[in-house]
Amino acid sequence: MKTYLDSILAFHRERARNDARDVSTLVSQAKSASAVRGFRNALTQASHLAVISEIKRRSPSKGDLNAGLDPAAIARQYEAGGATCLSVLTDEPHFGGSVTDLQTARNACSLPVLRKDFTVDVRDVCDARIMGADCVLLIAAALSPDEMRDCLSMAREVGIDALVEVHDEKELAVALDCGADLVGVNQRDLVTFQVDHERAVRMGAVIPKSVVSVAESGVRGRADAEALRAAGYDAVLVGEHLVTASDPVAALHDLLVP
Repeated sequence: MKTYLDSILAFHRERARNDARDVSTLVSQAKSASAVRGFRNALTQASHLAVISEIKRRSPSKGDLNAGLDPAAIARQYEAGGATCLSVLTDEPHFGGSVTDLQTARNACSLPVLRKDFTVDVRDVCDARIMGADCVLLIAAALSPDEMRDCLSMAREVGIDALVEVHDEKELAVALDCGADLVGVNQRDLVTFQVDHERAVRMGAVIPKSVVSVAESGVRGRADAEALRAAGYDAVLVGEHLVTASDPVAALHDLLVP
């Protein structure tokens, strides 16, 4: 049976196979892009549980969440609410995002920004840096260990942070072996898109303290934030809870656990 992840990755890998752009040219463009804001560093400097607030129009499993959102307005709301960083979806066919959403949001605030997309090629890492992102997402379930190493190496070369997303201990071991120093544990299963709230708590105990840790997906409010902080996480990445809130500033402020 074909899953959400299968379909999404098939789309991105086909696009990568048809990408004839010269990597060295992209590296040069990436290195000459505007200065990054320091995504990982911002998370380490937070005096409370850092919140990476997500700008997300829709999802494959739930459909429209806030399809008509204004990226600039919501970025300013997130900053006012105390967000440490932003995450912006740039996948258009599956999530309704765009590069324009990322650039508009970043230009409207001073927060570092993660490009939330399905990275499958080193060109994607360069593209993230060129479009103005401060961090690129690498999903362990979507990459072979060699691809992970190549993408992490490219991220270091062009000067962009990389958030490596894992789902279990096996993927965490691969991420650490590849040199990841910023790891996210996704509570949402990318095969079924169901959320397992115990996963991040379990994984929090095995992530080295030298690694900046992020709990992703399924954060529903302060109780979840407190549990994840107690489990050892430095940050949470929150999308649906904030993007559908009637008052994003208040909803975000409620997540700022000491």
